[in-house]
Amino acid sequence: MATQRAQEVRERLLTAAAALIAERGWAGVSTRVLAERAGVGPGLVHYHFPSLRELLNEAALRTMSAVVHEGAAHLPGASAQQGLDLLLGSLDAYSGDDPTSVLFTEAYLAAGRDEELHRALTALLADFRALLADWMRAIGVPDPDTTARVLASAVDGLMLHRPLDPSLTAEAAVPVLRRLLTGAVEEQR
Repeated sequence: MATQRAQEVRERLLTAAAALIAERGWAGVSTRVLAERAGVGPGLVHYHFPSLRELLNEAALRTMSAVVHEGAAHLPGASAQQGLDLLLGSLDAYSGDDPTSVLFTEAYLAAGRDEELHRALTALLADFRALLADWMRAIGVPDPDTTARVLASAVDGLMLHRPLDPSLTAEAAVPVLRRLLTGAVEEQR
């Protein structure tokens, strides 16, 4: 019973941290505000996590990992056209100023000042690129590893640019990226 209660408190803290990062920015989240949002005493924050920084890192990475893996989940077995439609279509759920998009931006900024977060985001990005490269390898894209790095950068760029240019939707981006990707597959044949 105590373990279940501890897991529930930990989950509330992570959920509250992700929401607060998006609302207040990384630097605007304090132990007191986080504990209040999670409905727990401030002492429980440090009971469950070694530091506020580690809690914020884990909350952001958990959210980002879910988005990355959901976006790539439908790629196996998809053609180049279908895969791009699925991958970039999933980005349309993020307007650029929604909580998840803001959390991504905040995490990238924080990673510039936090080596541990930097390493973890680098590993998450490597996982995403590996998923893309595996899919591309299966559909015959030449140099799938480099192509995956470029496509992952394009996806990140679209997500980061969306608040500045809401017209960067899948409808606008897919045809451009499709030409690049399907052209590479066709050249290979």
